Amino acid sequence: MKYILVTGGVISGIGKGIIASSIGTILKSCGLRVTAIKIDPYINIDAGTFSPYEHGEVFVLNDGGEVDLDLGNYERFLDINLYKDNNITTGKIYQHVINKERHGDYLGKTVQVVPHITDAVQEWVMNQAKVPVDDDKKEPQICVIELGGTIGDIEGMPFVEAFRQFQFKAKRENFCNIHVSLVPQPNATGEQKTKPTQNSVRALRGLGLSPDLIVCRSAKPIEMAVKEKISMFCHVEPEQVIFIHDVSSTYRVPILLEEQGIIKYFKQRLNLPIDDQPSDLLMKWKKMACRYERLLKVCSIALVGKYTKLSDCYASVFKALEHSALAINYKLDLMYIDSTELECSMEAENSVKYHQAWHKLCKADGILVPGGFGIRGTEGKLQAISWARTKKKPFLGVCLGMQLAVVEFARNCLNWEDANSTEFDPDTKNPVVIDMPEHNPGDMGGTMRLGKRRTVFKTENSVLRKLYGDEIFVEERHRHRYEVNPELTHCFEEKGLKFVGHDTEGNRMEIIELENHPYFVGVQFHPEFSSRPMKPSPPYLGLLLAATGTLNAYLQRGCKLSP
Repeated sequence: MKYILVTGGVISGIGKGIIASSIGTILKSCGLRVTAIKIDPYINIDAGTFSPYEHGEVFVLNDGGEVDLDLGNYERFLDINLYKDNNITTGKIYQHVINKERHGDYLGKTVQVVPHITDAVQEWVMNQAKVPVDDDKKEPQICVIELGGTIGDIEGMPFVEAFRQFQFKAKRENFCNIHVSLVPQPNATGEQKTKPTQNSVRALRGLGLSPDLIVCRSAKPIEMAVKEKISMFCHVEPEQVIFIHDVSSTYRVPILLEEQGIIKYFKQRLNLPIDDQPSDLLMKWKKMACRYERLLKVCSIALVGKYTKLSDCYASVFKALEHSALAINYKLDLMYIDSTELECSMEAENSVKYHQAWHKLCKADGILVPGGFGIRGTEGKLQAISWARTKKKPFLGVCLGMQLAVVEFARNCLNWEDANSTEFDPDTKNPVVIDMPEHNPGDMGGTMRLGKRRTVFKTENSVLRKLYGDEIFVEERHRHRYEVNPELTHCFEEKGLKFVGHDTEGNRMEIIELENHPYFVGVQFHPEFSSRPMKPSPPYLGLLLAATGTLNAYLQRGCKLSP
């Protein structure tokens, strides 16, 4: 097993996740089996209870793990399926060690950060690195490990110490450290500064790790003189300094790395049994990146949510839309609309924001209402759904978006004025969305319906079934506490809102479709989590096809994309 540790310096959010994913993609293109581990130094057990404004979206895995969004990047880039134990947190490690101590596994010894916590980290990494993540179920050959945060953070110290020890346990030819740093360019001078990188590398060395590669992030391409300066002051060869500037799309990052000789370096440094040249997989990435940059036709989608100030809150949704747009040769114009700004109360409070939000919604080619929790902004989402339904605008509702589509239909088509979800109004006379049987209102963490579940189509006359290739069932990932009330579904079906998909028992409503509408679809699951750059998610693809007016032609071609 070969281990590649990716650390970061100067600032967090520098792009370690994309760089780790890109390195994995390059090695996979050379015919190697690659897995990935993300380490988050926070004390939370997992990401499940975070607000999206804390660390971006919560990504859900097949096994129900609620994890950091970087694992979504790994899955999309590497086309693999990870597990919840591929996300290590301080909370998980301490819980594991404390449970062993309570069980008496340490034979009366004093339990300390060194060696017990550091040993637990190393043991966890070695065990998880062996777990197959590809469809062929073979053991991986390379494990890319991303250490979250920045070098010098107090909460990350036990992990840095663990890897200081681990480099000797794994042996030099099996362990490689890549340090990602920032090269800022102050506007006052326009000069690219290397001092932050020098200090960051010095701090890393002081903690016992020496970088094999220094990846320098910058806004603009870095000059050769800067590369030579970093090489000299950071005690590495010039070819060990890699530059990644801001690019038009993340698809370009693996190509930039490959152009700077990273395959040849890894082959020598880690004794890898590979050719110097990448295979067809990286050529596909190159073609995809070039195609992305040459797109001329634009499709605009309005994303109506309540976490719109930070794009990472809807990272997988954005990627799923982008994959679908690229598949049909359109450039995506994603307009984020804060759902509270569509509400009538906003007109009195701030009429400019209100009219701007409605202007965006009206000019969009399609409307998407993603998942979420809590009552704030739901009335605005209902207004957007009503607009999409009555104006025949293509619409996709995901999780809460589907539930609110049912609420809107009940209020405006069935005339149940107080129809609501029990999440927002526990005393409603028409509870069209209700608690699930397994919902436990005590603990919050891990108490939802999570992970990959089967959805069975109950009719052949379904747009989504055709988009899924006319499959009898699909398996998608879930993350919800509430669901459509099965006792009331017949009332909706009589008026044209069809429940075309349900769970294997037939009790949980999974997919809705509205008759006599170009594309009005709601799904209880989260299809964005399984979207891949070369395999777009069918519900999102359907939205883009409908928004560009090409859905019927696509279905008539037997769901084949035009060349």
